Amino acid sequence: MYSPPPDPDTERRMRAHHARAAKALDVQTEPGGEFWGWAGRTLGAPARTATGAPAWLRLVSAPEDKASGKLWDGALDAQHVFGDLDGHRPALLAVHDAVDDGTAYRAELSVRVDEPVLSDDPILRHDLQLPDSWWADLAGTLEKVSAVDTDRVAVRQQYMDRAIPQFVGIPAPAAICWTTAHSDVHWANLTEPLRILDWEGWGQAPEGFDAATLYAYTLLQPDTAARLRTVFPILGSPAGLAAEATVCAQLLQTVARGDNLGLEDQLRTWAEELRHR
Repeated sequence: MYSPPPDPDTERRMRAHHARAAKALDVQTEPGGEFWGWAGRTLGAPARTATGAPAWLRLVSAPEDKASGKLWDGALDAQHVFGDLDGHRPALLAVHDAVDDGTAYRAELSVRVDEPVLSDDPILRHDLQLPDSWWADLAGTLEKVSAVDTDRVAVRQQYMDRAIPQFVGIPAPAAICWTTAHSDVHWANLTEPLRILDWEGWGQAPEGFDAATLYAYTLLQPDTAARLRTVFPILGSPAGLAAEATVCAQLLQTVARGDNLGLEDQLRTWAEELRHR
């Protein structure tokens, strides 16, 4: 998704630290393809390593006292635990940290993914014709992720206990099983051939959470949503109820804040279905 550059002062500081990180990591950035994240918090750009290999240099910033924890260390932790997931995750090649005037900067150098994401928006707004092999790769990769042991947490029981009654209208279902999830599987984080991007928030979640998340962002496309249910039979099952109710609550909460309004009717229909499961 495109985000405009931030205010001029933030833009200047981010560009300066991005250039310093490139020098420290011995890479050359390439013109074009620059990508700004939300509120100028991140800046990414294509680069080449000293050997000429294509790479991606992403700089993330945060107040120095906030530069720790799950989101800050997500990509680095993912590299240690998952590696490149048989080529389905862009490998992290190097990290460079710096602090300047109370702001921390982390540069992450990763293998470049040249395939475009399947959607510029997390919500799928057009029909996709993906080969059977892609769906098999997605299911197999998410299964490998789910089997990993971690103390990282993507979804907390306390959140489920509070949000599901409020936004879905049922008591929070007991999670039959907790597994490891990417936790942000949507169409702007997927490519074909399969690469799964953005590993900041991975951790423990109710079983089926990644499938339920992708399903939520597919509700405008009934044919693809039906395919998802076929590939991930946990959707619609008793074992998947906790994950589905959690994702539905999360997105209805964003609707209440004015985001994802295009999904509101479909999310409310989904919530009604969950109330009668």
